[in-house]
Amino acid sequence: MQRLIIKGKIGLNGKISISGSKNATLPILAATILSNKTTLKNIPLVKDIFTMVELLNFIGLKIKINKKKNIIQTHNKEKNINTLAPYKLVKTMRAGVLVLGSLLTKYGKAKVSLPGGCAIGTRPVDLHLLALKKLGAKIKIKDGYVHAEAKKGLIGNVINFPSISVGATENALLAASNAKGKTVLKNCAIEPEIMDLIIFLKKMGTTIHLKGRTITIKKSKIENSKVKHDIIFDRIELGTYMIGCALQAEGSIKIDKIDPKIVKKEIDTLKKIGVKITVKKTSVIIQKNKKLKKINIITKPYPGFPTDLQAQLMVLLTQAKGTSKIREDIFENRFMHVPELKRMGANIEIKDKTAIIKGPTKLTGAEVMATDLRASVSLVLAGLVAENRTIINRIYHLDRGYEHLEKKLKNCKAKIKRV
Repeated sequence: MQRLIIKGKIGLNGKISISGSKNATLPILAATILSNKTTLKNIPLVKDIFTMVELLNFIGLKIKINKKKNIIQTHNKEKNINTLAPYKLVKTMRAGVLVLGSLLTKYGKAKVSLPGGCAIGTRPVDLHLLALKKLGAKIKIKDGYVHAEAKKGLIGNVINFPSISVGATENALLAASNAKGKTVLKNCAIEPEIMDLIIFLKKMGTTIHLKGRTITIKKSKIENSKVKHDIIFDRIELGTYMIGCALQAEGSIKIDKIDPKIVKKEIDTLKKIGVKITVKKTSVIIQKNKKLKKINIITKPYPGFPTDLQAQLMVLLTQAKGTSKIREDIFENRFMHVPELKRMGANIEIKDKTAIIKGPTKLTGAEVMATDLRASVSLVLAGLVAENRTIINRIYHLDRGYEHLEKKLKNCKAKIKRV
């Protein structure tokens, strides 16, 4: 099993270009089931994307990948379509459940394995199923699969989500795009990745209006649509590298191919901590500040501070003066990186949903184990600022969501290698 070895305390400088968003690409790939031909640009070449492509191939779509240009082309020829999404392809990737809405609305039936992904909480699909039932689907769960049927097609309805869910909003959008009549989704997630999905669905021919957290969808002619789309940048990758540069920059580091307006909360938070950030039109420039300040943060749905940056921010706060607090309000089991950070010398205490971080503390290299995608990259950041050598095990989590991580860090003079 592969590992990463990092030599810490090496000053970073250079430039990092941000890849396309994994979390935007996955639901858009699920949406290609509804279209005829699509060309998707700025695709991140990460494990979850290849797993979704394998799933679409299994369903019956023809897929071409240009790895040199980060382009995926899909073609739904409507021949030998399989409405099954098997366990072996969904077990490692939660986004696999998103084909449920597309298959059901287009073909009237779907059998989709209950999803896997990171072990950061139960993350049930209850809200996904609530939305589909509201649209007229008959659903039962049997032998670890969701069996869904809508023989006469889905019919538009008003759906009020009891809590905000990114995945449920995406699945409802996909299902409603081919449903009869009008669908109104209330209390929706409005993450930038969902906005990217909406842009794609509009190009496909769906009529969609957004007001606050309410989305209205009307079916249009989408059967023979041909769509070209550029995937939005990965704001979580951006946040990760902004924090990494804040920890160990030597001079200044430019991070480009972004839209800073989308990550205003993240930039404002880092500035409050004391990170030196210069904002340009399509880039940010990060400089290290040795005098970092404490902060209290609560993870929230967009436009709040993202849960996917909680672990990375915690590493930064180990180097800030005073006692900081991070309250995790999205997932109930997302502090699994804390024991590994404590092995490296971090002073962190967990009380219910809150992590209490006392700093600054000197981190020292150790052998640690990744537990999920974002936790694994937090250990990479800790390794950059720690003294001596850090060894990270189970790095397959990293490969699910970070494109060319070692290459990008090496280009900034980091001492990091995979063995």
